[in-house]
Amino acid sequence: MKIDVTRRRILLTGAAAAAGTLSAQWGHGEPLDASQSHKDSVGRSKNSNSEFSDYSRYRPSFGGPPDSDKYLGKLVPGFRSSGLEPVPFEAPDLKKLSWKMVNGVKEFELRCTPVKREFLPGQYMNVWGFNDSMPGPTIEAFQGDRVRIIVHNELPEPTSIHWHGLELPVEFDGVPGVTQHLIPPGETYIYQYDLHQTGTFFYHSHVAMQEAFGMIGFFIIHPRVAYDPPVDRDFGLIFQGFFIPPNSSTPDSMRMDWNWHTINGRSGPYTTPLACKHGERVRIRLVDFSPMQHHPIHIHGHTVWLTGTEGGRIPSSAWIPRNTILVGVAVAQDFEFIAFNPGDWTFHCHMTHHMMNHMVRQVGPRIRGEEDVSQYLNSLPNRPVAEPALENPAFGVPGYPQKMQDMDMSREMLEKINQKRETRGMRKNWHMGIKGLMTVLRVLPEEYFDLVMRSNDDVRPGAIFEAIAKGQYRTYRP
Repeated sequence: MKIDVTRRRILLTGAAAAAGTLSAQWGHGEPLDASQSHKDSVGRSKNSNSEFSDYSRYRPSFGGPPDSDKYLGKLVPGFRSSGLEPVPFEAPDLKKLSWKMVNGVKEFELRCTPVKREFLPGQYMNVWGFNDSMPGPTIEAFQGDRVRIIVHNELPEPTSIHWHGLELPVEFDGVPGVTQHLIPPGETYIYQYDLHQTGTFFYHSHVAMQEAFGMIGFFIIHPRVAYDPPVDRDFGLIFQGFFIPPNSSTPDSMRMDWNWHTINGRSGPYTTPLACKHGERVRIRLVDFSPMQHHPIHIHGHTVWLTGTEGGRIPSSAWIPRNTILVGVAVAQDFEFIAFNPGDWTFHCHMTHHMMNHMVRQVGPRIRGEEDVSQYLNSLPNRPVAEPALENPAFGVPGYPQKMQDMDMSREMLEKINQKRETRGMRKNWHMGIKGLMTVLRVLPEEYFDLVMRSNDDVRPGAIFEAIAKGQYRTYRP
């Protein structure tokens, strides 16, 4: 069955629709009532105080003065009731580490392994990680658990694992020489401790070059009962950077600069969008594991509240409203917001060199068009395919071109990017605006969320976006 949501018709039609007075329960068609449109002598609405004191999870609204619980949606709960377990954690493009209960202890097995990670469709890079994944699989546990993590070293050199942010017995801190011997190749080491904290933590090798080679994974510790206000979605993103020399698919961990950036091991537009329902409360946990670069993270269309760090939950009295959040190396930032604004919203680092794949002349196995490639046309066995006829044209305008050059994508690459369920119904050329450290937050009205994430119907490219932009969706407002 083929669905073209742009052809859906608002149920209420006729004279009321023609006059622009559709019921306020529909999309963008909410009219002002008489009192809202009545202005005083200086043009202000006479009921402006009440107008800006209200908060709606379905449309732009203010929520009262800054000390109000509803100010910018600060303590507005999601749809879940209080007193329940937290929602499961989701890290797009990453798996969770399975566990088994052994004599009252949650036992995990973690393997340190070389990894071939597909940063972009068909672009496989040689990195290191855990359980054949980079970043490694998420360890998810609860406050009060006792955990046993059996680490197998399948690398060709010694390693050790540090549990970043955890307060644990010193012998399990994972610092080679200081607290333990390095784990030799082919050997196993067991870490075991109790979890009394909650929050966004992570594990990583404590050998510096191995860290730069990708060895990290989430370690999420939930409270037994979800914090108030409860969230409906709990996402996680790990930002990383690598220097990949020309004609190579292997990062150089000794470089002091970095030319390739990933989110959960993918580069935009191969990053998987975060999909949520219109009106839900959303948490995004973001970890910067770049070797030496901070990231000002900007989210479009929403104001968020900084609610946690790698040290744990921040008391609500200290929460800060942000639209751009500066995340430093080895820092975790949790932020929460009400997804009141339906649509496809870009979510990205705002450093210009991080917003592209990749703002350099030549990186890794890709050579850009309009670049002189003579220096790369040699007999190296791993050199990429290049066109020797590429030359820099004599452009007539100084500084031209400054737009991204040679980001042409093959049909096969586009098919791989758009085969993800989370991309269904996005505009046909959405990938043109998503590069490097960029992804998309999709806020979908419930009927479109079900269509995108749960149905197997064929959705035309752009259909969901067009329907939202035209207000052709049902949304219930208090």
